[in-house]
Amino acid sequence: MFITNAYAQSATDSAASAFGGSGFEMIILFVPLMVVWYFLLIRPQRAQAKKRDEILKNIRRGDQIVTSGIVGKVTKVIDDKELEVEIADGVRIRVVRSAISEVRVKGEPVKADAA
Repeated sequence: MFITNAYAQSATDSAASAFGGSGFEMIILFVPLMVVWYFLLIRPQRAQAKKRDEILKNIRRGDQIVTSGIVGKVTKVIDDKELEVEIADGVRIRVVRSAISEVRVKGEPVKADAA
């Protein structure tokens, strides 16, 4: 036999240590990576989504909005999910809030009816 048992064991030990050795060493490497991933990617995306939801929730009559290239003025808030938007004189369409990409100009607050 050309290869001894001691030499064969030494080769497997060096291969195991080259790939991280134990599971504890892998955890020590991946935990800081996950923390950095959270603070650089996940947390800012959540903050941006929260800000967008707040902007969409606060749309009111008179706001100018952009949706898939169409610019219009909100004429009526139908419910929590839909708006009526005037895109030209006398041309009104219904738009789902989630389709709105930008709110350009904030309108005046809705006046309370004296009735």
